Amino acid sequence: MAARQLAVGRVVLGCWRRAYSSAGAAEFLHRSIVPTMHYQKSLPRLPVPKLEDTIRRYLNAQKPLLNDDQFRKTEELAHQFEKGIGRELHEQLVAQDNQNKHTSYITGPWFDMYLKAREPVVLNFNAFMSFNPDPKSEYNDQLIRATNMTVSAIRFMKTFRAGYLEPEVFHLNPEKSDTQLFKKIIRFVPSSLSWFGAYMVNAYPLDMSQYFRLFNSTRLPKLNRDELYTDEKAKHLLVLRKGNFYIFDVLDKDGNMLKPSEIQAHLKYILSDNSPASAFPLGYLSSENRDTWALLRKDLLDNGNEEALRKIDSAVFCLSLDDFPIKDFVHLSHTMLHGDAANRWYDKSFNLIIAKDGTAGINFEHSWGDGVAVLRFQNEVFKDSTEIPAVSPQSQPASVDSSTAVQKLEFKLNDALKAGITKAKQNFDASVEGLSLNMIQFHEGGKELLKQKKVSPDAVAQLAFQMAFLRQYNQTVATYESCSTAAFKHGRTETIRPASIHTKKCSEAFVREPSKHSTEELQELIVECSKYHGRLTKEAAMGQGFDRHLFGLRYLALSKGIALPDFYQDQAYVRLNYNIISTSTLVSPAVQLGGFGPVVPDGFGLGYQVHDDWIGCNVSSYPTRNGKEFLQCVYKSLEDIFNVLKGKKVGS
Repeated sequence: MAARQLAVGRVVLGCWRRAYSSAGAAEFLHRSIVPTMHYQKSLPRLPVPKLEDTIRRYLNAQKPLLNDDQFRKTEELAHQFEKGIGRELHEQLVAQDNQNKHTSYITGPWFDMYLKAREPVVLNFNAFMSFNPDPKSEYNDQLIRATNMTVSAIRFMKTFRAGYLEPEVFHLNPEKSDTQLFKKIIRFVPSSLSWFGAYMVNAYPLDMSQYFRLFNSTRLPKLNRDELYTDEKAKHLLVLRKGNFYIFDVLDKDGNMLKPSEIQAHLKYILSDNSPASAFPLGYLSSENRDTWALLRKDLLDNGNEEALRKIDSAVFCLSLDDFPIKDFVHLSHTMLHGDAANRWYDKSFNLIIAKDGTAGINFEHSWGDGVAVLRFQNEVFKDSTEIPAVSPQSQPASVDSSTAVQKLEFKLNDALKAGITKAKQNFDASVEGLSLNMIQFHEGGKELLKQKKVSPDAVAQLAFQMAFLRQYNQTVATYESCSTAAFKHGRTETIRPASIHTKKCSEAFVREPSKHSTEELQELIVECSKYHGRLTKEAAMGQGFDRHLFGLRYLALSKGIALPDFYQDQAYVRLNYNIISTSTLVSPAVQLGGFGPVVPDGFGLGYQVHDDWIGCNVSSYPTRNGKEFLQCVYKSLEDIFNVLKGKKVGS
């Protein structure tokens, strides 16, 4: 998940009163003065870092993970690579990049990395973000919320496609750049120069090339490498309930949105359908190994299901209506991260999931895009559906014949397909059974206090994770923090490597020998960690990390049929890319919590949020790791860090 989110788009609200009969204001969230893609042409290109910088940064990340002998060997291999085959590959990568100025050097390799992966997308790649409840409790009724969110999602889609969606911009000085005056001026600057105009007032437009894949899109399983498919002409919504598939048009032949009361009527019809749960729910197939699923999909097509599959693949998005309420945050995380595969289609760009009690969330497929696009969508949908809801608890569904408008998809299944679905269910159930989700909330401080003490909130959270792992397992391991590079054309993400010699030194002081250090010394160690983490974060956001560069060079070597250089066969390189602690963060008024599965079998998947006065952590793990105990250690670490920053002694 792209986690160091740079910006949350501002929303310009239209007036309250709407008329839905024509393609007027009601069709759109807002009408931006500046066209949506105005900055796209002039976005700066993602830089290919200097090879010597990459090697230096790589060795810095290796230092806390290796003993002296191991480090010497890795250093030697790194310098040999830098002077030899690495230099040749780097020059080829730069030359290739110069010939492809329309994109970034990481785009092709990154798509390939995702689309060639054969593991199931659920738990391994798909992430979730759950919405906060509607502040007006009576609007959390399942039908009301599903209608309002569907209407807002369609309005987002229409606003984006019309070019009216406010461009995504990271404002360092919003008083100057986030103003009507600036927007009125910048819209007349040609799009080939517009980025520079924004840059002059300390505003950084972000890449929006992923947004079109939000809608009418799916990942198609193919042998060896999947494909992304989009059909913007399709006008129907896909709705899943009890493992049954329903579709109905949400746009008319002219592309105008159906009246909200009609959408409400169709959803009510689906929620009242007494059809039994599907005996062989097709949704399980999208949770399978990708090659297995590709072969089963071919069987489905050969068995006369082409039209039904096309309806699923081309649908505007997938709305999953669950038949149970949410019990607590752990249940919420399980529901949104994987849920019951019968009622999900994990290959769609996203599933909008709404439980019986109106709790809502998004599960999104990761190959097409990163958290920046999904978060913007969630922010806009939450704001629109809660501030200007299309229907209210008093609204009456339209008097329309939903039995003709809503089509229930039927599938022709032979014995081999039925056996494939049964096996997929067994595999899915076994994977999910081994997954633990745990969470904590730390209420003794947050962003405000940390900023007051002049330390980076993100650095403190990451330091707490390093301390916790040291306390629990007595070691420092490869750690990954995702950082968006959306400030560049076709940027994706870069890795921040939070485990450093600074965090190791600080963690050891706190965990192993707190009594040997004065409070002032411990404070200095925290500040040192914060400064270094701040530098790493800035470098990553500016495309100056080392992970993507090394990944690009390795990809190039393999694509040219060059034998894999010794550098990449070094066990230290392999271990660094085996991310036992994988982390991602975001804070938004729309999002309650987010999370994802561990990226390795003995790892932790750690979603966290640093709020003004509290910190939340949500951790996933398999049986080889104890996530509950890890979070207890995180809590203790946060307690110690905050006590030291307040000038108190570390508790035992």
